[in-house]
Amino acid sequence: MSNTDRPRILIVGGGYVGLYAAQRILKKMRFGEATVTVVDPRSYMTYQPFLPEAAAGSISPRHVVVPLRRVLPNAEIVNGRVTSVDHDRKVALVEPLAGESYELGFDYIVIALGSISRTFPIPGLAENGIGLKTIEEAIALRNHVLGQLDLADSTTDEDIRRKALTFCFVGGGFAGIEALAEVEDMARDAVRYYKNLKREDMRFVMVEAANRILPEVGPELGAWTLERLKSRDIEFHLETSLKSCVDKHCVLSNDIEFDASTILWTAGVKPNPVLSEYGLPLGPRGHVDTRTTLQVVGMDNVFAAGDNAQVPDLAAGEGAWCPPNAQHAVRQARVLGDNVVSVMRGFPPQEYKHKNLGAVAGLGLHKGVAVMFGRFKLKGLPAWLFHRTYHGAMVPTFNRKFRVFADWTLSAFFRREIVSLGAMEHPRDEFAEAALPAPRPAAEPVAKS
Repeated sequence: MSNTDRPRILIVGGGYVGLYAAQRILKKMRFGEATVTVVDPRSYMTYQPFLPEAAAGSISPRHVVVPLRRVLPNAEIVNGRVTSVDHDRKVALVEPLAGESYELGFDYIVIALGSISRTFPIPGLAENGIGLKTIEEAIALRNHVLGQLDLADSTTDEDIRRKALTFCFVGGGFAGIEALAEVEDMARDAVRYYKNLKREDMRFVMVEAANRILPEVGPELGAWTLERLKSRDIEFHLETSLKSCVDKHCVLSNDIEFDASTILWTAGVKPNPVLSEYGLPLGPRGHVDTRTTLQVVGMDNVFAAGDNAQVPDLAAGEGAWCPPNAQHAVRQARVLGDNVVSVMRGFPPQEYKHKNLGAVAGLGLHKGVAVMFGRFKLKGLPAWLFHRTYHGAMVPTFNRKFRVFADWTLSAFFRREIVSLGAMEHPRDEFAEAALPAPRPAAEPVAKS
């Protein structure tokens, strides 16, 4: 860490809020006015709305992530975790990826840890479930699904084949529905290259505890999406929960049971639990209690936004909170960045108020649903084009925008790759086997005369 008498702005987390807030602060500051330090275990930010498309092979995984050091050349990037914060002394305890923990002083701190998957104590879930919060999980999901097609095509055992071709998705919100639709679309495209498989052999199951899917786009578009996905032979179990998945044997609350090789869990998110170690006021669900200025209640030098914050939604009325989505996170980060610089210079911060621009969901190639500005509803190809235009414009940096649009353009002329790189999960296995000494043959017994 550089030794300097300048104020330090410590940003905990390099996701949406962390990256965009750091960019905004660096843009607004005068040269040398303060030191901006970003602490995150990963050296990149993940544009999460693209994870379903990365899992389906529509976008290269490298184009979904943004390297922090390249995008924030004037900031200090620390790969590690902030494990605790002492607000009286204004120091944070940093646990680097290697070596001993150390204290890092700050004058202003931004809490931008985001969220983690919300899970329940369901037997077998920890051992067999797959999440979709990181690019690593998206890559693993794609390799796993294509690997199961390889497995099913090569076996004559009907039980193994049936299990390999059954895919269970839990959670009917944006993440779950987009992942289900994209993966089913990819599998439908891939199965034509397998002589022993056809689409009818595959079973896609969606389990949702509520009585509808995609509540973010409203009941009308949610119902339309449900019917469209059912027409693709996708099985839905609404007002149903997953009770157990021990040994990948799924048991639902409606007494339906089946074996599934793939169990994708996207049933909501929750704030990062490490927030309880930061000495901050938390809401009933573990979010940081934040004012409309994105300052933490009772702390003028502490800011929070995004999925880990409970931010009042002035556009929705009293008592409402901003939903945890990318749209709010990006816009909150910009206001937060402005407010950090304003408070540092002794000026009053501004309130965050943002009118909802709508919601978009991709349902596979050339298919989608969208609500624009709360009024205009789109379905099918127009919604899919709006989905790609919006997220293509929102992904950080011109470099990434160009690469993403190049991926989409190439996909219009060439079919997606259907190669499973399952060995990526254990890349050293083959080398280790070759490097181990060959077992010596057992000595033959000597015959006694």
